[in-house]
Amino acid sequence: MYTKKQWSKLPMMLAAIVAVGVFCGVMLSNRTAKHRPPGSKVDKIKLPEGFKAEHLYSPSEEQNGSWVSMTFDDKGRLITSDQYGGLFRLVLPAIGSTDKPTVETLKVEGDTAKIAMGFAHGLLYAFNSLYVMINNRENPKFPKGSGLYRLQDTDNNDQFDKITLLKPLVGEGEHGPHSIVLSPDKKSLYVVAGNFTDLPKMDSYLLPPTWKNDNLFPWIKDPRGHANDRNAPGGWIAHTDPEGKNWELIAAGYRNSYDIAFNEAGDLFIYDSDMEWDFGTPWYRPTRVCHATSGAEYGWRTGSANWSPTFADNLSPIMNIGQGSPTNLIYLDKARFPAKYKNTLLAFDWSFGIVHGLHLKPNGSTYSADHEEFLSGAPLPLTDGAIGPDGALYFLTGGRRLESDLYRVYYGDYKNIPAGSNTAEAVITPEHKQRTDLEVFHKGKDPKAVETSWPYLKSPDRFLRYAARVAIEHQPVSEWESKIYSEKDPQTLIYGAIALAHQGDSAKIGVPLFNALTSIDFSKLSNIQKQDLLRTIEVVLYRTGKPDAATRTKLIAYLSPKYPSPSPMQNRFFSKILVNLEAPKVVERTLALLEGNEKFDDKDNEMITASADLILRNPQYGLDLAGLLEKMPPAQQMFYAIVLSSEKTGWTPATREKYFKWYYKAFSYQGGRSYIGFIDKARNLALLNVPKEKLAYYNKLSGAELLTGNGNDLARMYSPKGPGRGWKVEEAVALVQDSLTNRDFEKGKMIFSAVLCSRCHEIQGEGADVGPDLTQLGTRFSTKDMLESIIVPDKTISDQYASIAYTLKNGESIVGRQINEDANAYYIAQNPFDSKTIRKISKKEIASTKISTVSVMLPGLINGLNPDELRDLVAYLMSGGNKNNPIYSENKAAPKSGK
Repeated sequence: MYTKKQWSKLPMMLAAIVAVGVFCGVMLSNRTAKHRPPGSKVDKIKLPEGFKAEHLYSPSEEQNGSWVSMTFDDKGRLITSDQYGGLFRLVLPAIGSTDKPTVETLKVEGDTAKIAMGFAHGLLYAFNSLYVMINNRENPKFPKGSGLYRLQDTDNNDQFDKITLLKPLVGEGEHGPHSIVLSPDKKSLYVVAGNFTDLPKMDSYLLPPTWKNDNLFPWIKDPRGHANDRNAPGGWIAHTDPEGKNWELIAAGYRNSYDIAFNEAGDLFIYDSDMEWDFGTPWYRPTRVCHATSGAEYGWRTGSANWSPTFADNLSPIMNIGQGSPTNLIYLDKARFPAKYKNTLLAFDWSFGIVHGLHLKPNGSTYSADHEEFLSGAPLPLTDGAIGPDGALYFLTGGRRLESDLYRVYYGDYKNIPAGSNTAEAVITPEHKQRTDLEVFHKGKDPKAVETSWPYLKSPDRFLRYAARVAIEHQPVSEWESKIYSEKDPQTLIYGAIALAHQGDSAKIGVPLFNALTSIDFSKLSNIQKQDLLRTIEVVLYRTGKPDAATRTKLIAYLSPKYPSPSPMQNRFFSKILVNLEAPKVVERTLALLEGNEKFDDKDNEMITASADLILRNPQYGLDLAGLLEKMPPAQQMFYAIVLSSEKTGWTPATREKYFKWYYKAFSYQGGRSYIGFIDKARNLALLNVPKEKLAYYNKLSGAELLTGNGNDLARMYSPKGPGRGWKVEEAVALVQDSLTNRDFEKGKMIFSAVLCSRCHEIQGEGADVGPDLTQLGTRFSTKDMLESIIVPDKTISDQYASIAYTLKNGESIVGRQINEDANAYYIAQNPFDSKTIRKISKKEIASTKISTVSVMLPGLINGLNPDELRDLVAYLMSGGNKNNPIYSENKAAPKSGK
């Protein structure tokens, strides 16, 4: 038996192999460059040239929770909220001062609740009041439920004493109600909520409430259950007065936007989230900043029904950022920053610790943007931010009870930048004015609306076309239906048909609309117009149902000769529609595209931040990205396979053989958490259409034996039995250190793979060679050293194995592990699962380098293990994978049982 005394005799040196011993993300490095080591909390923050950062306060260190929202009051004081606690008010020291903030816990006088007010995802001081967006399910600690509340000081003693619930909201959690902002004219409020927040009854709707899925793609809800009971319109933006009496829906179709912001022109912007579990699927949409125009629809739908930005009946983003978790959006008109930062939005990403700068440029009736990585750090879980009265940027980190901090960022020469000088003159293009003129008709019936809006349906400006269509939809159908059937311009007809599909009588409009749409000369349309026509046919089919035989024949005759098209995007539309119509030869044509691995360059979802650049910024989320990039699913193949899963006719034994073999192959790819489940659900849909006597055959052929019972994961040799726990070093050492005799060698070996060690490390020649060989681990380190490094990976990070943040001269940054360098370049690896993919960075491009303070070892890998499983894993590691090691042979007494 190995006693504490015997373990203590093992070498105790703490080197890099400890920091990475059981995580699959670290590679040996022969880096020789000198990099600046980390120092204070602000040292980890990468800033633009000329800017400075100050760490002001640590709520978590003062036992004041983890702060997620902030606002400044009329006296320049900062008011904040703990995500799961109360409100605080801070008097902040001047820029450059070494004084600490004065922190006051806010209590509402006369309220006897344990916490008078808090749990806020949004705060706004306006109209001599504090508006609080509570995000909470009623509980004994805090009995107030989600909703918009107003706090007032009625006796002018500088303490709030009156609470008014302006609007109760159904929804809570991280997809619940979020931020509140003041309108540009400072007379009203705008609020934003995530897709788990029911849309309350509105007094008016700028976006007509006729939303449906409108997608012929087989609807597969998330196999892990996320948002399965949530339907359109998803996340939303609403407008209300200071008393919260009248409510107006502004826009919807978002997933989970936390924040919104206005510019000088009165345009509203929103930073929307992605669904990271959908990585690798053809319906995945990255985080993105959108222009939230009047009546805007941005197409969030649950599961595979999610809309593409290509769809003519929704709008496209200003910029796709990439993977992440949006938490805040700021417009810099009040900042005392250099003139470069006029017309600039700052978008906060919690997951990867980046503040993205979007320098807006008028583009027709909307905007485009240039990107800048304004600020970044690791770890830097950004929650909220605001421009203070002094023109500096204040921001918070924290959320999910993580370590929370308050920072200030200011321009070093701010004293020579007058207050208010960053406010830009609003640029109103002719198209912008045309759009806002059309949006007046979104308020309701107007006899001039149809005549004024109709010509803009053929505008080359997408946002103008959209505004015109929504304006028409607000008018009585009888005023404009006949215009569609007599319309000669194809684009006007296409957009008018979408409007009628939304607003017309679905029992009557199908045949005349299809007659009109199939009269369009497809060959004379531009590629975008072809896509829009196909999308319109899809929407009409969805809304009106299966057409009669004559109409079906006409549609097939019109569409089938054009499929396949040279355009992969058009082929997506063609395949959906023709499968829905059960057109002849659609199976063989679609299967040919699948087998040919048709390349699809998804420009509409092209991201400004490469996924590989994010992996090492956050090991927890980066792990998913690393696996995805290592074995990227072929999204276009997946699209066609799922489309064919609903096809009942047209199959031959040969086509079915090819089709079901594809599924077996698909299970070898890696996507987000739900990827395997989505593939399995599509596979099971397809199996419903095979002859009963062949079901077992195709089930096995398509990979049933590769899966766990629920179909959400690949079957492994071993899955942790648990119950797991959030392991602490002291607890783990106490339970493991004297209990390693007579452990199960084979079980330990399987756990080594189950918790991902073998993805990057070898023991006894088995595993991968991405990271260090662990065969000699037990001869170099004690159990305590090893467990401490597994559980608290950031405590000790060897310079030899640390990741490096390279700041480029253009302001962007790249994080990776340096594998090599020469006189002109660094060679770095960004994917811990793929040591062969190396990125070359010219030294001429680099402004500075800094060692990351975050270990690439993912914390929590062992948290799924129970004590006995942890003992088996540790024994296997300490034995170096040798079943003849004394750990297994010295004492045959029965092992201690787990607790």
